[in-house]
Amino acid sequence: MKAVIFAVAALLAVCIPISAKQCNVNPVNIPKGWITMQQSCRGSMRRQIQTEVGASLQYLAMGAHFSRDGINRPGFAKLFFDAASEEREHAMKLIDYLLMRGELETDVTSLIQIRAPERKSWESGVDALEHALKMETEVTKSIRSVIIACESDPKFNDYHLVDYLTGEFLEEQYKGQRDLAGKASTLKKMLDRHSSLGEFLFDKKLLGMDI
Repeated sequence: MKAVIFAVAALLAVCIPISAKQCNVNPVNIPKGWITMQQSCRGSMRRQIQTEVGASLQYLAMGAHFSRDGINRPGFAKLFFDAASEEREHAMKLIDYLLMRGELETDVTSLIQIRAPERKSWESGVDALEHALKMETEVTKSIRSVIIACESDPKFNDYHLVDYLTGEFLEEQYKGQRDLAGKASTLKKMLDRHSSLGEFLFDKKLLGMDI
C-alpha cells in the first residue's frame, strides 16, 4: 500500500512542475537480476488480484441490494460493504507485494479488469450469507492455487511469497469462512423460532444492537 502511494507521489512530484511534453515517464534501464519470481507464479498472482477485485465488486452489489428501500436491511448492507473494502484491500496488498518484487514493469493497465458481478439480487439474508461463504471458499481455493504454482518447482520455490500468502491471507480466509458459516447457522435457527421476525432481529444484531 505504501509503495503504491509512494510511486504515485513520486511521479506527481516529477511531472507537476513541468509541462506534460517535458515529463518523461518512460522506465529507465535497471539491471533485472534481482527480479526472481517465476512466470507461473507471477501469472497466478495477477489472476489472484483479479479474483480479489471481483469479490469486492460482488460484495458491493450485495451491500447495495440490502440497502434498497424495499429491503432495508442496514446490518446486512454494512456487513457486505465492509467485506467489499476488505477484498479491495487484499488486492492492494498483492499489488504492493508485486511492486516490492519488481514485477509490475509491464502490462500494468491489464492488471485490474472490471467485470459485472455474478449476481445482483438475493432471496433472503440466508441466501446472501451462503453465497458469501461459497465465494470466500472459492477465493481460498484460488489463493491455494497460487501457493501451489509458487512452490511447484524445487529449483525456484518462492519461499517468501508462499510464507506471506499462508500467514497473511489463508488464516484470515479460514476465520472469515467460519464466521460466515456461524452467521448463516444462527440466522437459520432464529428463523426457525421466529419465522416472521428472525431476519429483522438478526439484522439488528449485525449493527451491534442488543436485542
